[in-house]
Amino acid sequence: MSRKSLMIAVASVAVLSAGAALARDETGTITNIDAKADQITLSTGTTINLPEHIEVQSFKVGERVAVKYTVQKSGIALASKVHPIKKSSAP
Repeated sequence: MSRKSLMIAVASVAVLSAGAALARDETGTITNIDAKADQITLSTGTTINLPEHIEVQSFKVGERVAVKYTVQKSGIALASKVHPIKKSSAP
């Protein structure tokens, strides 16, 4: 591989990885719902934006949820999955 090709390959990898979103999982209780902004805030302090396929109206304050989300390059947390955590019945 020529030196020029190697430099181009290294630069391409650097640019592509700089734009990659950081995937995260988080569990918490919903403390606030902003229906206009399609956002929920968890007891951990994280505010997460919901995409169009996840309806903010399907959640309620006080509900415990597990969230899979990515932090975009802009710093915005965008959910890919949100599901309620069912309370276990203790004997």
